[in-house]
Amino acid sequence: MDLKTLLLVLSVLGPSFGSTLDVDYGGVPLWVNRFLGEPSVLSLRGRMDPSWFRAVNTQSCPSDCECPIQWPTALYCDSRGLTEMPPGLPPRTQYLFLQGNSLTRFSPDAFANATKLRWLFLDRNQLLSGGLDAGLFSGLTRLIHLFMNHNNLTEVPKGLPGSIRELRLAYNHIEKIYPGTFQNLQNLTLLLLQGNRLKVVGEPDFRGLSSLNLLDLSANLFKKFPQHLPPSVSQLYLSNNSLAGVERGVLQGFSSLRYLRLGRNRLVDRGMDPAAFNLSSLVELDLSYNQLTQIPVVPTTLQYLYLEANQIAVFNVSSLCREVSPAAYSRIRILRLDGNKLLPHQLPPDWVMCLRVLHRIYI
Repeated sequence: MDLKTLLLVLSVLGPSFGSTLDVDYGGVPLWVNRFLGEPSVLSLRGRMDPSWFRAVNTQSCPSDCECPIQWPTALYCDSRGLTEMPPGLPPRTQYLFLQGNSLTRFSPDAFANATKLRWLFLDRNQLLSGGLDAGLFSGLTRLIHLFMNHNNLTEVPKGLPGSIRELRLAYNHIEKIYPGTFQNLQNLTLLLLQGNRLKVVGEPDFRGLSSLNLLDLSANLFKKFPQHLPPSVSQLYLSNNSLAGVERGVLQGFSSLRYLRLGRNRLVDRGMDPAAFNLSSLVELDLSYNQLTQIPVVPTTLQYLYLEANQIAVFNVSSLCREVSPAAYSRIRILRLDGNKLLPHQLPPDWVMCLRVLHRIYI
């Protein structure tokens, strides 16, 4: 794409802010494999007459729940104003929907008869850490997905089984992670902790998470980039904190890091190590809505760079390409610089040669 054509694109697009429909469940899209017999996360309540289910279903079902015949392993007890766990959980239960109630605690043996549980939804209750016995979940050795977003927890539940792969604890009141909390969770690949009150992370806090892929620490109270994070992480989200910079060496060892989101912090140039983002594994870097005045140095392998709503006034080609030649150029496909102090006619002549595979640029 030549300069004349690209400037025409800029003039047509102008500042652009994409909007997408948020279909996330707890911060990350939830995919249900119907071929494996997994039920929908949405309750079937209201689609069919519950009395019909009870009339034709010969299997046991708690009176406060619905047990659809087409998913005999699923139990829907969601959004019913429950303050206590429904008694008599059928042993066949593998998918238990309890979200949207007023539960504050569980008895120590609440799940003793449901050891086949694989998915447990407890979002949007009023659960308290003091109301969860240390061995509450330990007998659920088949549990894979545990949803506890939007509760009143002040710490990560203890005694979680090693089978868990996804743990969602977003929007609670967690202030501290105690050493050993994740020691036995070698299979955990996704951990959501956004919207809590974490300020610091100690060296032993995340010990044991050898398979963690996605870690969301957005909307906490971090003022410094947290260290001692699991090196296996490929998606790290730290948006909406109070970070002022990224110090030297904090990202060393993250050989698998591909997506790093640091938008809506307080990042300034003097707090940034010049080589902070020099990771060849990075695919996407979000630094939007900060206070940067220049484009930071990024690896030429980076494909998506978001710098909108900063204070950048100069386009530094050297930040994107250390040299420009037939074999040396940036792989950036989307570059956002809208909401800065930069105008299209201020771009230097050699920027097109550096960004030769660019799909879109916003200024």
